[in-house]
Amino acid sequence: MTSPSAPGQSGPVAPSSPFDTDVARVPLYTPEFAADPHTAYRGMRAHYGSLAPVELAPGVPATLVLGYHVAVQIFNDPDHFPADPRTWQRDIPPECPVLPMMQWRPNALRNAGPEHARYRQTNTAGFDGVDLFGLHGTIERLAIPLINDFCADGSADLVRQYAFPLAFAVLNAMLGCPDEIAARAAKGMAAIFEGVDAGPGNKMLVDALLELTLHKRAHPSEDVTTRMLRHPAALDDTEMVHQLATLYGAGIEPQQNLISNTLLLILTDERFGGSVLGGSLSTRDAVDEVLFNDPPMANFCISFPKQPVLIEGVWLPAHQPVVISMAACNTDPRIGTGAHAGNRAHLAWGAGPHICPASSMAYLIAQDAIDQLLDAIPELELAVRPEELAWRPGPFHRALTGLPVRFPASAPLPLP
Repeated sequence: MTSPSAPGQSGPVAPSSPFDTDVARVPLYTPEFAADPHTAYRGMRAHYGSLAPVELAPGVPATLVLGYHVAVQIFNDPDHFPADPRTWQRDIPPECPVLPMMQWRPNALRNAGPEHARYRQTNTAGFDGVDLFGLHGTIERLAIPLINDFCADGSADLVRQYAFPLAFAVLNAMLGCPDEIAARAAKGMAAIFEGVDAGPGNKMLVDALLELTLHKRAHPSEDVTTRMLRHPAALDDTEMVHQLATLYGAGIEPQQNLISNTLLLILTDERFGGSVLGGSLSTRDAVDEVLFNDPPMANFCISFPKQPVLIEGVWLPAHQPVVISMAACNTDPRIGTGAHAGNRAHLAWGAGPHICPASSMAYLIAQDAIDQLLDAIPELELAVRPEELAWRPGPFHRALTGLPVRFPASAPLPLP
């Protein structure tokens, strides 16, 4: 791979690699980074350009991609940037808090080539059978009881009382997962995302999803899990567990964050608050604004070069994580226009062979969840100043700790 020319130069940039030295790395796991990541992205971009040295956890170095065009190049070059982390993780201690999020699993996310294709085809077959029209009804059926639980109180935490339980319930309905198994899976996945007790959380998740796999082998139904089990790829129990772990990872935490972050935008930005409720902008436009500026997985889509790779005049070391900052790439001043209504050019779903296969469902769930809430309680307002809101630390997600709101108390809605 050759390096593109730098602006104003006629030839390639001279190779260099600040990433192999003792350069100070930017920690992505601190409360300070979580509180104001965009300032950190701007600072890294000004100092390093499109590729910045970071730490994902203490002692875990990585390269963060800040440039939109560099990210697209990496997304579409799986030969140089494969997703398989097995060589990298040999030197990572088992207690490392980000290991469960990054370690090899027999799934589409952490494989390349034929195995990636085999797993992805199975996942896609499971999603292809979802009735999107019927999903509208499912969201309504699950959202209204949640709204009824707090509508008479005049206040609520929309993360804890709405976005999380709704994302959780919708995913379980699509997977056909019994509530007791689902509760353990969600607890394990939360520990993995938080990086606190991630090892025990990983075991809890795997045990719960093995139970779901065995349950669905014995009791097939019309759901995503059963369709995956019936796919000609004939995944074994271990493989099924890890496909389901991917679906829980993508279907709860990021979906919850997308709903919450979009609600925050609607409640605090006059361009959306007045316009969405007034009808000149759609909820979908607000969702797209969030997917550009505060995507639910801000830094992810990790690859592990098999050998040193020269890109943008920098040698990236072999077997060290390369992390795409979707949040930074989407706001790259070289491509940013500031106009997001109707613009779907963001990288929040990834790109290339690993692009999210369920983005249309994620859009639908977020949009319907928000519309159900605003239809039921149109006079929502933030209960604290925006600067008083807190964001959960972590190198990967963009997640509020809570979203407190107030509103005129109202009677419960009739159940659908």
